[in-house]
Amino acid sequence: MRVISSGRHHTTFAFGDLRVTSLRDGYLDMPPTRLRDEDGSPLGELPAAVPLPGGNLRLSVNAFLVTDGTRSLLVDAGASDAWHEPTMGLIYDALDEAGIDRSSLTDVAVTHRHVDHVGGLIAPDGSEAFPGLERVWIGAADASVFTGRLAPVRDRVVPVSERTAINDWAVALPTPGHTPGHVVYAVESGTGDRLLLWGDTVHVPTLQFGRPRVAWEFDADRPMARTARATLLEQLTRPGHFVAGAHLDSPGIARVTPSGEGYALEYLAPPIG
Repeated sequence: MRVISSGRHHTTFAFGDLRVTSLRDGYLDMPPTRLRDEDGSPLGELPAAVPLPGGNLRLSVNAFLVTDGTRSLLVDAGASDAWHEPTMGLIYDALDEAGIDRSSLTDVAVTHRHVDHVGGLIAPDGSEAFPGLERVWIGAADASVFTGRLAPVRDRVVPVSERTAINDWAVALPTPGHTPGHVVYAVESGTGDRLLLWGDTVHVPTLQFGRPRVAWEFDADRPMARTARATLLEQLTRPGHFVAGAHLDSPGIARVTPSGEGYALEYLAPPIG
């Protein structure tokens, strides 16, 4: 995997026969009390390696576009204006910067129901953000989110309840825990390498790779979320495996290696400030 273009809000990688573009939707600041230990209590003092700008955890919010030149798959859609934070909703600028026509996108694969991943299906003016949209893939247990503001795309929802092929290079894999319908998407390059695109498997990369049993306050089922994280991290240590994470530091694509009792993360491109 190698970088072939980049800008303020996007980075595009060559991935075998595919192109993977990281799209920066922005960032969220969250209190450190969102992190939870094994008994559910807020975590104590954090390691110095965890930055706390303004006393908060800063979570990047990324989406990813994968294309073979003919078919494209957008994994997550950012927040649009649904989060009501001025630091969010940049995905449309990122797509423009990367030279991607929004109307050309037919398939959006949502990792889970939370607004920073699904809200961007609707633009701030209330119109559909992707006029050519044909299918929205989402975990069946999260599909009830398509009401109210998101109702206009409900007729194109494809619920995922088991391993499901999206096309001949992308597969949806249910990984419940953070939400009941949390899904990761596995993409295979023409050279045999594998990219796992996940949503909220990890929120704080400077902490949860080294200490993967640390949970997040909003994990619906924390034991299940820990199990899903452990399973995916172990898979990612295999040769030719890469991860693209919604809350990894933008552009958020990396290798994972074992390190002590946890794992280490090696980004393929330096974080965008």
